[in-house]
Amino acid sequence: MAEHTSSSITIEAAPAEVMAVIADFARYPDWTGEVKQAEVLETDGQGRAEQVRLVMDAGAIKDDQVLGYTWTGANEVSWTLVKSQMLRQLDGSYLLKDAGAGATEVTYQLTVDVKIPMLGMIKRKAEKVIIDRALAGLKKRVEAGGTGTQAPGK
Repeated sequence: MAEHTSSSITIEAAPAEVMAVIADFARYPDWTGEVKQAEVLETDGQGRAEQVRLVMDAGAIKDDQVLGYTWTGANEVSWTLVKSQMLRQLDGSYLLKDAGAGATEVTYQLTVDVKIPMLGMIKRKAEKVIIDRALAGLKKRVEAGGTGTQAPGK
């Protein structure tokens, strides 16, 4: 049974700057510890990724997967698993909230269910590690100047 894990962080940048980094999948290997390769397979009419292939190495979970992305307004993106070798489920989201004074609160939620037997405690720990590393990497990337690109659809 899948349970979700979530965490939040405040980033010293406007939501649009944060979302521009989140939407720049080609650069994920530069700032995420787990994503080794990223390739956008399909985009929507606004140029935002709809399907992305990711090669992951998150310690206990190594996988080649395709995720489907849904963009809700300018401040939310969610994804769900399309195909995977190791996973039964991978649902997640980034929700951005303007925190005032040029800052953004980013909440990352993740639900992972693996095909192989794994203790729930180990799975939740892996989810927590993935989330914490992703948020720390996102914060570092955005605050260091990010991609210099504008958020898709803008």
